[in-house]
Amino acid sequence: MRIVQGDQVQPQPAVRYRPGSLTACILLEGTPGTPGNFQLSLGITGADFLSPRHRHNFEQYRCVLQGGFDFARDGKMQPGMVGYFPEGVYYGPQSSAEDTVAAVLQFGGVSRNGYLGAAEVNAGMAALQQHGVFEKGIYRRTGPDTGHRSQDGFEAIWEHVNRRPITYSAAGATAPVLRDPAEMEWSAVPGAPGVLQKSLADCPAAQTGARLLKLEPGAGYTLHGRGVFLVISGAGQAAETPVRRLTAFDLEPAEAARLTATEELTLLHYILPDLSAACAGAVAA
Repeated sequence: MRIVQGDQVQPQPAVRYRPGSLTACILLEGTPGTPGNFQLSLGITGADFLSPRHRHNFEQYRCVLQGGFDFARDGKMQPGMVGYFPEGVYYGPQSSAEDTVAAVLQFGGVSRNGYLGAAEVNAGMAALQQHGVFEKGIYRRTGPDTGHRSQDGFEAIWEHVNRRPITYSAAGATAPVLRDPAEMEWSAVPGAPGVLQKSLADCPAAQTGARLLKLEPGAGYTLHGRGVFLVISGAGQAAETPVRRLTAFDLEPAEAARLTATEELTLLHYILPDLSAACAGAVAA
């Protein structure tokens, strides 16, 4: 298990192939070049940031901590809301009327297309800029090289890094799932006194899900299985390490950790698919 105190991580420029201001505090990352690679970050989006309507070949969750997102026909996200953006599902365009802070988890799904980390994306973008330009989220080729003349910026980067055409899994959903936990009731977690939960997303086909957990002061709960966790409020300990707001930690498939609350503790729990049996070379050139 790895634990990172999010309030101690410095922001860095992110998603430079989209127009506008976006920085990110990268909290946790997986192993580059593997189907199960992932990244959890705190994205700080300026009001000038704009992302065109697009889709991606990985799974994504967002939790708005400050501000809000407008995804046009797909709805809006306000503080506290959690969104699940399945692989292959179009969404957006995305805009915001104010600076917005969101916890963003992106990870490789059961399609085994993997996930490109920040270093891979930046390297791919730098290489493509020798043959074209990124404008309003679109990559436009200006050189004599073959390929699409205009293409979504991320698609172009992914194909360059992986040296093959991008593919998308058959989506089981047709739109993102946006949930407001404030409109949902807490339910007891069986066998765990003082522990409550709200189920935010459940997608068995993608082997993923999301829930909100709340521990009353003094309560304890054992977490297990491959997942990523982010503390939203309160304080406690995870495997004897202090946790507080914006503490992030992850578990591998065979790991477990005891979580205890010293004050009311609320955290997000994201379930990630166990892709440990997949070939690491399947997603990298």
